[in-house]
Amino acid sequence: MPEVLGSTFVLAVNDLAASKKFYMEKLGFAEDFSVEGWAFLSRGACKLRLGHCPEAVPMSKAQDHSWFAYLHVRDAAGLYEETVRNGVEIWHKLADKPWGMREFAVVTPDGHRIVFGEELVA
Repeated sequence: MPEVLGSTFVLAVNDLAASKKFYMEKLGFAEDFSVEGWAFLSRGACKLRLGHCPEAVPMSKAQDHSWFAYLHVRDAAGLYEETVRNGVEIWHKLADKPWGMREFAVVTPDGHRIVFGEELVA
């Protein structure tokens, strides 16, 4: 059966420079490539394509529909500490959930929400 080998999230951002700086300085992404109007970033297996869309309605206006990713991580507690230390806006604090995940969520400058989760071992 054919399988999906990876994923890339494509996000419209109002200010490409500010969003790129946030992902790189606050969330630890690296820039892989850029062309006019686009930044290609990655951290581990997560890849992002940020597209400069100054006229787009920011995700902060969408509220409940502003989720874009649930990222499975190793050492959620360590990543949470790093994220807090970097001054990222926390949407949900680190907590063990009844569905077997230790997770937390952040909000980006454009209002996108990202959840980071680590599977709890019974």
